[in-house]
Amino acid sequence: MTIDIITSVPKIFESFLSFGPVRKAMENSSLVIRFLNVVDFAKHPKEIDDYPYAGVSGMVMKIEPIYKAIMSAKENFDESYVILLSPQGKVLNQEKVKELVSKKHLILICGRYKGIDARVENFIDEEISIGDYILSGGEIAAIVLVDAISRLLPNAVNDPLSVLTDSFEDGLLDAPYYTRPYEFMGYVVPEVLLSGDHKKIEDWINTEKLRITVQKRPDLIKKLVFKLTT
Repeated sequence: MTIDIITSVPKIFESFLSFGPVRKAMENSSLVIRFLNVVDFAKHPKEIDDYPYAGVSGMVMKIEPIYKAIMSAKENFDESYVILLSPQGKVLNQEKVKELVSKKHLILICGRYKGIDARVENFIDEEISIGDYILSGGEIAAIVLVDAISRLLPNAVNDPLSVLTDSFEDGLLDAPYYTRPYEFMGYVVPEVLLSGDHKKIEDWINTEKLRITVQKRPDLIKKLVFKLTT
């Protein structure tokens, strides 16, 4: 997979690319990440943004350099999927992440200031948000999306089976985990986990996943029920 990131501040990504699954995915060539600096596509370095029409406060990123960056990213690719990181997009979830992993080429657009000239919507395939709050730019959202995708790529994590049991993989939150010591300040590990009875342990895990999801994220239960009944 190739991910092109259109941004005006590529330095934000430097530390992120040096750690974890994204680094491993890049090292084993299952992931290629490229950056297109918006400044390089503007007539002059200081012309990537301008005042909006109608006297609205703030600055807006101009459409021309963004469009040129998109077109440049698409070169040598038969199919590209263009995503604008935006608070107006659908909120990212694991189902969407698994869908995007199947794409060969993603182009992520990171806006800043008040956003990007609205005409950018004519050149994208989807808008994605990471939550109902405002960031200084789309770069942090792009990092979240790339990290989530990289974990599902070949050889990006040491134990691929662990990914299959993470929260949201089956629509539920994950069960609790315990490690040594057995007792800590009077709190002990559930005995069933020490029993060696795989069937009882599996039943306990499934029960705990359901209990925790009902307690902490009842909205997920509603989604599962809706899927099963439609």
